[in-house]
Amino acid sequence: MPEPRSRAVYLDNLFRALLRLHKALLDDERISYERVHGRVPSNGAFLQLVLNDAWFAWLRPLSQLIAKLDELTETDDSSTSEDVSALLASAQRLLMPTEEGEGFGRQYHDVLQRSPDVVLAHAAVRALLRQAVPNKG
Repeated sequence: MPEPRSRAVYLDNLFRALLRLHKALLDDERISYERVHGRVPSNGAFLQLVLNDAWFAWLRPLSQLIAKLDELTETDDSSTSEDVSALLASAQRLLMPTEEGEGFGRQYHDVLQRSPDVVLAHAAVRALLRQAVPNKG
């Protein structure tokens, strides 16, 4: 893990990259949702769907990961290398698309097949994760 100052910059870069990925995923899911259910009338209504509708439940592990990273960056002085390493390992595991099964990995695989924006955001996050965890991902 990098020195504390560069670690803070790294974590901030990772946080921003994960937010871009999350936004790309939300944008793609909104399009898919609206194809089935019709237009969502407002961003507020969309937020309520993201928080409460089963359609978007698969995205919640990524939302939780981002929230944990945000907590770590807010309390960077007290976060340990073990905390950061555990979070990075969680990110590595979560962002592994799979053609089989259910849940995040399967849904993530499907979105990667249809959305160039998600592919680009995914590549940026994976590149950052490789910087911190050599020989992984």
